[in-house]
Amino acid sequence: MRTSVMAAFLLGLFLFVSQPPSVPSRPTVNEAGASSKTVDYEQRRASSIQNQTQTAVHPNGTRQQLPQTIIIGVRKGGTRALIEMLSLHPGIAAAESEVHFFDWEDHFEKGLQWYASQMPFSYPHQITVEKTPAYFTSSKVPERIYKMNPATRLLLILRDPTERILSDYTQVFYNRLQKHKLYQPIETVLIKNGDINMDYKALNRSLYYIHMQNWLKYFPLSHIHVVDGNMLIKDPLPEMKRVEKFLNLSAEINASNFYFNKTKGFYCLRNHGRERCLHESKGRAHPQVASPILAKLYQFFHEPNRKFFQLIGRTFDWH
Repeated sequence: MRTSVMAAFLLGLFLFVSQPPSVPSRPTVNEAGASSKTVDYEQRRASSIQNQTQTAVHPNGTRQQLPQTIIIGVRKGGTRALIEMLSLHPGIAAAESEVHFFDWEDHFEKGLQWYASQMPFSYPHQITVEKTPAYFTSSKVPERIYKMNPATRLLLILRDPTERILSDYTQVFYNRLQKHKLYQPIETVLIKNGDINMDYKALNRSLYYIHMQNWLKYFPLSHIHVVDGNMLIKDPLPEMKRVEKFLNLSAEINASNFYFNKTKGFYCLRNHGRERCLHESKGRAHPQVASPILAKLYQFFHEPNRKFFQLIGRTFDWH
């Protein structure tokens, strides 16, 4: 009897030990390509970082916190107009100035606590937004933002690349003019030895597909909303409704928030009876460029634009 019991026990033990360990099933993958566990991890990580960097709570219940949304660019694409229009929404708390935290080493070395201290005071239900146009074209920024919070929502506003170059030149031209510095005619910076001047920094900023490839290494396209800068100028409301939807905001921005200023030639903002327009430096007339040079630019950007459209799955009405 005792022998048979012992034999049964040893047989059971053998079967238990020889049984391979159970393997958990793979996590369910959502349409964006990220697993539910990854999404949960991102949310917990973002919450943890916020808790570590939050400043003291103001008596009215507001506090400074890391931005959940960042306008990453592009320079002279309409970032100031975008953040001003976004500020019309009561669910948004926007930083007033460009922080340059992720692209300037002396700022980045100060850490996330310092970054949070540069943000506006906001209520718990509000989304904090920061904009620095130089982020888009800086190769080190995407990874740095991802490490801060992989769930960050990114807004990228772009214009026709040729128009963006002309606007870029115009800004530099007026800055040098105000400082009584010499400046180069636009033809000499655009063309070198009869061809497009590839050394011109403003031109490289307009090669959107190159910079977009770097962002897509870290963020899925579902986390990046591209705003049509040309349409934002012509008809801002439809573009802002798309931004509201992307950020999961309630529908608050409406037609009464915009009015066309015939003197300035673009839309200004109206909120609770107060009217304001963008700074006078916005909307300056571009320099006249000879038609053959413009044709060269349009032809040059045809292929880079096609690659960019392919990356984002959208097209824009550019030359």
